[in-house]
Amino acid sequence: MNQDSHLNQLVVPPSQRDHYQGILSAPVMLVEYGNYQCPQCREAHQLIQAIQQHFNSGFSEENWVCIVFRHFVQNSINPQAQKAAQAAAAAAAQGQFWQMHDMLFTHSQELGDGYLVEYADVLGLDISQFLQDLSNQVHVGRINQDMKSGLDSGVTSAPALFINGILYRGRWNMEQLMAAVTAASH
Repeated sequence: MNQDSHLNQLVVPPSQRDHYQGILSAPVMLVEYGNYQCPQCREAHQLIQAIQQHFNSGFSEENWVCIVFRHFVQNSINPQAQKAAQAAAAAAAQGQFWQMHDMLFTHSQELGDGYLVEYADVLGLDISQFLQDLSNQVHVGRINQDMKSGLDSGVTSAPALFINGILYRGRWNMEQLMAAVTAASH
């Protein structure tokens, strides 16, 4: 086996500790490494949402695709991404990860501290707890675990996507991504 072959595979499999939508036993598992300030990650988020909606709508109770999001912060390129990741994690602690996740991607050019508090307020979060989590950097360890799992799996930049544990190397467009997900579902 080639020494670098593990760089095409997800080293840390999805689990209950992850932020996920769907069921962990779904036929197709999409694990995205991204950050909220990266324009390409925002585009990837929109594609993944469309894929998820396509594959999970009309299939009774069974979800065909499970989406996992892991943080991959690149501070040198995206200086506000770390604080945004902490905001998402603080929202997760209050049961609102995906709502904050979507809001951060929707407003990916507006990630200053004031905006983050505004988003938390819109979501009805406990602002005092939210601010305390941010100022004490309560969730940095979790974010660093995501980063390490990405690096261990060969992720060098965001966005990166693993489909059923294999690094997706195709083009980030609906047609090719849909084809890759369809192939993985068989």
